[in-house]
Amino acid sequence: MSKKTYQVELDSANTARAYTANSNISLKYATEICREIKGKPISKASKFLERILLHEDFLPLRQYNKKVAHRKGESKSGVKAGRFPVKPCKAFITLLESVKANADFKGMDAENLLVIHTFASQGYRKNSFQSKGKIAGKRRKRMSTHIEIIVREAK
Repeated sequence: MSKKTYQVELDSANTARAYTANSNISLKYATEICREIKGKPISKASKFLERILLHEDFLPLRQYNKKVAHRKGESKSGVKAGRFPVKPCKAFITLLESVKANADFKGMDAENLLVIHTFASQGYRKNSFQSKGKIAGKRRKRMSTHIEIIVREAK
Protein backbone atom coordinates (compact mmCIF):
# COMPACT_ATOMS: atom_id res chain seq x y z
CA MET A 1 0.00 0.00 0.00
CA SER A 2 1.32 3.42 -0.80
CA LYS A 3 0.53 7.05 -0.16
CA LYS A 4 -2.44 8.36 -2.13
CA THR A 5 -3.29 11.77 -0.70
CA TYR A 6 -1.49 15.09 -0.45
CA GLN A 7 -0.95 17.06 2.74
CA VAL A 8 -2.52 20.19 1.23
CA GLU A 9 -5.44 20.67 -1.15
CA LEU A 10 -4.95 23.60 -3.54
CA ASP A 11 -6.63 24.83 -6.71
CA SER A 12 -5.47 22.36 -9.33
CA ALA A 13 -5.94 24.73 -12.27
CA ASN A 14 -2.79 26.76 -11.68
CA THR A 15 -0.71 24.25 -9.72
CA ALA A 16 1.20 21.11 -10.59
CA ARG A 17 2.20 18.43 -8.13
CA ALA A 18 4.19 15.24 -7.82
CA TYR A 19 5.03 12.80 -5.08
CA THR A 20 7.11 9.73 -4.51
CA ALA A 21 6.10 7.07 -2.04
CA ASN A 22 8.41 4.83 -0.01
CA SER A 23 11.61 6.39 -1.28
CA ASN A 24 14.67 4.80 0.33
CA ILE A 25 16.10 8.00 1.82
CA SER A 26 16.48 9.55 5.25
CA LEU A 27 13.45 11.37 6.63
CA LYS A 28 15.68 13.83 8.49
CA TYR A 29 17.57 14.95 5.40
CA ALA A 30 14.32 15.03 3.42
CA THR A 31 12.72 17.47 5.89
CA GLU A 32 15.81 19.69 5.82
CA ILE A 33 15.80 19.73 2.01
CA CYS A 34 12.05 20.49 1.99
CA ARG A 35 12.64 23.50 4.21
CA GLU A 36 15.46 24.77 1.99
CA ILE A 37 13.75 24.52 -1.40
CA LYS A 38 10.32 25.81 -0.38
CA GLY A 39 9.64 29.21 -1.92
CA LYS A 40 12.42 28.94 -4.51
CA PRO A 41 12.07 28.65 -8.27
CA ILE A 42 12.55 25.12 -9.62
CA SER A 43 15.73 26.09 -11.48
CA LYS A 44 17.38 27.48 -8.33
CA ALA A 45 16.27 24.50 -6.25
CA SER A 46 17.70 21.96 -8.70
CA LYS A 47 20.97 23.92 -9.02
CA PHE A 48 21.25 24.01 -5.23
CA LEU A 49 20.78 20.23 -5.03
CA GLU A 50 23.32 19.64 -7.82
CA ARG A 51 25.86 21.80 -5.97
CA ILE A 52 25.34 19.60 -2.91
CA LEU A 53 25.99 16.51 -5.04
CA LEU A 54 29.27 18.03 -6.25
CA HIS A 55 30.25 18.99 -2.65
CA GLU A 56 30.43 22.66 -3.65
CA ASP A 57 27.65 23.59 -1.25
CA PHE A 58 26.34 21.98 1.93
CA LEU A 59 22.84 21.29 3.15
CA PRO A 60 22.36 23.43 6.25
CA LEU A 61 21.00 21.35 9.11
CA ARG A 62 18.87 23.52 11.37
CA GLN A 63 16.80 20.94 13.20
CA TYR A 64 18.81 17.71 13.04
CA ASN A 65 22.26 19.08 13.82
CA LYS A 66 23.48 17.06 16.81
CA LYS A 67 27.19 16.21 16.51
CA VAL A 68 27.44 17.69 13.01
CA ALA A 69 30.61 19.51 12.08
CA HIS A 70 30.66 23.13 10.92
CA ARG A 71 31.52 23.89 7.32
CA LYS A 72 33.92 26.59 6.26
CA GLY A 73 32.66 29.71 4.56
CA GLU A 74 29.55 31.74 5.08
CA SER A 75 26.60 30.42 7.05
CA LYS A 76 23.50 29.37 5.13
CA SER A 77 20.03 29.79 6.60
CA GLY A 78 21.65 31.03 9.79
CA VAL A 79 23.65 27.84 10.41
CA LYS A 80 27.14 26.60 9.63
CA ALA A 81 26.45 22.95 10.48
CA GLY A 82 25.78 20.89 7.38
CA ARG A 83 26.31 17.71 5.40
CA PHE A 84 26.30 16.44 1.82
CA PRO A 85 23.43 13.89 1.54
CA VAL A 86 23.69 12.25 -1.89
CA LYS A 87 20.69 9.89 -2.05
CA PRO A 88 18.10 12.43 -0.86
CA CYS A 89 19.41 15.04 -3.31
CA LYS A 90 19.12 12.60 -6.22
CA ALA A 91 15.56 11.70 -5.17
CA PHE A 92 14.57 15.37 -4.96
CA ILE A 93 16.13 16.17 -8.35
CA THR A 94 14.10 13.43 -10.03
CA LEU A 95 10.97 14.62 -8.23
CA LEU A 96 11.58 18.21 -9.37
CA GLU A 97 11.97 16.97 -12.96
CA SER A 98 8.71 15.06 -12.59
CA VAL A 99 6.76 18.04 -11.28
CA LYS A 100 8.25 20.19 -14.05
CA ALA A 101 7.03 17.67 -16.64
CA ASN A 102 3.59 17.63 -15.01
CA ALA A 103 3.41 21.43 -15.20
CA ASP A 104 4.52 21.35 -18.83
CA PHE A 105 1.77 18.85 -19.59
CA LYS A 106 -0.79 21.23 -18.05
CA GLY A 107 0.44 24.01 -20.33
CA MET A 108 2.23 26.03 -17.66
CA ASP A 109 5.48 27.88 -18.30
CA ALA A 110 8.16 25.49 -17.00
CA GLU A 111 10.70 28.30 -16.51
CA ASN A 112 8.45 30.31 -14.16
CA LEU A 113 7.58 27.70 -11.52
CA LEU A 114 7.83 28.35 -7.78
CA VAL A 115 7.85 25.59 -5.17
CA ILE A 116 4.98 26.54 -2.88
CA HIS A 117 4.65 23.35 -0.84
CA THR A 118 7.01 20.53 0.10
CA PHE A 119 6.41 17.83 2.64
CA ALA A 120 8.21 14.69 3.78
CA SER A 121 6.67 12.05 6.01
CA GLN A 122 7.61 8.64 7.28
CA GLY A 123 6.97 5.78 4.88
CA TYR A 124 6.54 2.11 5.51
CA ARG A 125 9.16 0.09 7.32
CA LYS A 126 10.55 -2.88 5.45
CA ASN A 127 12.19 -5.86 7.13
CA SER A 128 15.73 -6.78 6.18
CA PHE A 129 18.02 -9.36 7.70
CA GLN A 130 21.67 -9.09 8.69
CA SER A 131 23.13 -12.47 7.86
CA LYS A 132 25.98 -12.34 10.37
CA GLY A 133 26.08 -14.44 13.51
CA LYS A 134 26.62 -18.05 14.49
CA ILE A 135 22.99 -19.14 14.65
CA ALA A 136 20.72 -16.53 13.15
CA GLY A 137 20.94 -13.03 11.76
CA LYS A 138 19.42 -9.90 13.16
CA ARG A 139 16.18 -8.49 11.87
CA ARG A 140 16.36 -4.79 11.04
CA LYS A 141 13.80 -2.25 9.91
CA ARG A 142 14.54 -0.28 6.75
CA MET A 143 13.04 3.20 6.77
CA SER A 144 11.41 4.91 3.81
CA THR A 145 10.05 8.38 3.14
CA HIS A 146 7.08 9.86 1.29
CA ILE A 147 7.87 13.16 -0.46
CA GLU A 148 5.45 15.57 -2.12
CA ILE A 149 6.06 18.81 -4.02
CA ILE A 150 3.51 21.33 -5.31
CA VAL A 151 4.49 24.18 -7.65
CA ARG A 152 2.68 27.24 -8.96
CA GLU A 153 3.42 29.45 -11.93
CA ALA A 154 4.96 32.75 -10.82
CA LYS A 155 3.26 35.92 -11.95
